[in-house]
Amino acid sequence: MSQIILTKDIEIEDLVTHYPLSVKYLSEKGIRCIACGEPIWGTLEEAALEKGFNQEQIEVFVNELKESNLNL
Repeated sequence: MSQIILTKDIEIEDLVTHYPLSVKYLSEKGIRCIACGEPIWGTLEEAALEKGFNQEQIEVFVNELKESNLNL
């Protein structure tokens, strides 16, 4: 199995599966990753844009998520 790299283009389903600590972080930012126990559709970037975040903020999310998930 190939490694799933955390980028703004990661599918939410892959994010939740491979980087579970991301769910709490994004929830605190107002970005839901799970609805009714299932991952939402789309990419991290799409979910953030829907909530009004800009590209610079999305890059910050990606970098902070990478740092927080290094110990998994």
